[in-house]
Amino acid sequence: MTQAILIVDDDPAQRRILEEVVNRDGYRAVPVDGGEAAIAYLEGPSGAEISLVVLDLVMPGVDGMEVLKRVHPHKPNLPIIVLTAHGGIETVVNVMREGATDFVIKPVSPERLHVSMRNALKVNALTGEISRLQKKQSGRMTFGDLIARSQGMDQVIRLGKRAAQSNIPILIEGESGVGKELIASAIQGEGDRAGKPFITVNCGAIPENLVESILFGHEKGAFTGANDKHAGKFQEASGGTLFLDEIGELPLDVQVKLLRALQQGEVDPVGSKKPVKVDIRLISATNRDLLQMVKEGRFREDLYYRLNVFPMNVPPLRQRKDDIPDLVAHFIRRLSAEEGKPVVGISREAMTMLMAFDWPGNVRQVENTVFRAIVLCDGDMLEVSDFPQVASLVEGYAAAAIPSGMRDTSHAAPQPASQAYISSVAQPAAQPAYAAPENRNTLAEFAMSNFSDGIAITDDAGNMRKLEDIEAELIRLAIDKYKGHMTEVARRLGIGRSTLYRKVRDLGLEVRES
Repeated sequence: MTQAILIVDDDPAQRRILEEVVNRDGYRAVPVDGGEAAIAYLEGPSGAEISLVVLDLVMPGVDGMEVLKRVHPHKPNLPIIVLTAHGGIETVVNVMREGATDFVIKPVSPERLHVSMRNALKVNALTGEISRLQKKQSGRMTFGDLIARSQGMDQVIRLGKRAAQSNIPILIEGESGVGKELIASAIQGEGDRAGKPFITVNCGAIPENLVESILFGHEKGAFTGANDKHAGKFQEASGGTLFLDEIGELPLDVQVKLLRALQQGEVDPVGSKKPVKVDIRLISATNRDLLQMVKEGRFREDLYYRLNVFPMNVPPLRQRKDDIPDLVAHFIRRLSAEEGKPVVGISREAMTMLMAFDWPGNVRQVENTVFRAIVLCDGDMLEVSDFPQVASLVEGYAAAAIPSGMRDTSHAAPQPASQAYISSVAQPAAQPAYAAPENRNTLAEFAMSNFSDGIAITDDAGNMRKLEDIEAELIRLAIDKYKGHMTEVARRLGIGRSTLYRKVRDLGLEVRES
């Protein structure tokens, strides 16, 4: 999914130019013809999809300044780039004071607008991630901060909001990676303990001989190595919420003490002569079948019923695939900004493939898969070839799991002449057909060294052709081979997409994108 950019300009010609610039950069342009239409769109049901606004300052009726005053207070995190023909200090100060992210002087330079959009989206992605982390750290995350818009999560969110209004013990069940800790954080943030401590303990990651000390604390000298007094997790969480993840991993002897702590509202630190009162809200989570563990004698029955007062089950991602596009878009924005990569979206074919995958590792696996794809990606859109591990497991995409330069085409079916022209050129065995130019200044030099058998480098008289003519022919052949998909053409030729468009324009080539 590509990010949507709202273009606000009353001039139809200027609006079309801006739309072309935005689309060429890999975003999805949403043009409107004035300030009133912009406000209506942003306040409507489709307003949430807008990632950035390109706003003309001078318009009849509702002008750009009025749009800023109306939109920014309600959407403070929405970046807005203002276009103005008057770049005076006073104008700049006024628009920035009203919440503009940047301003661009008319006539608009595509390169300047390109840089401004990329920077605004990158800063916004990182700012949003910092805001989410701060909310989680401060215990103020709510269900509105979660990416969970599918019907499969409706019941979870409804139950979570109900549970947040009391101190009832909650048991969150679900597979590893579905986001149980985020659900617990949202429950805390929706209740009267918002802003109070939210302490997380992974019970499966604590050494067995230290479980009691970490949970309940210990006195100085209570055991070898106890050089200082230590307040346990229960005391740290007092007044707030204690989240016990993977609670099924607790040893049986600690389960007894946990049950007493929950019943009495007090803990006994190791080596202490008197108990310590604590006031906690307990939320537990597990990816195991606790009831089956009770039957097998591996989990105390009385503790199970103490924890399982308000059960919640988070469905795996394969049962709520409507969340996948939003999750992928979120991770692309965040990770591309963190990695400094110009990735702005994902192709329709790649998204179709991701939707067909079952994601056994759930949301955690989606994040790691997108991370790897962004590292692999050489363009501004994630393609099927950037997800080789997923492609190898989804029917119909297995061929994409192998880099195209390493595929065995000896038994491939004949291609139509118009599509097979470049691929039929003789290549060194170890060099892929789309190898990027190295230490060469022009595409023509790249063509001469890689495609000399398929593109003539001499004219009828035997003289060398101009580099410009060879370059034009190579670009024309690549556009024909990849059916006008300019992102793929730029990627295969080893140049940036904006450079490709400039060369197409300078060489006078006609392009029809399919």
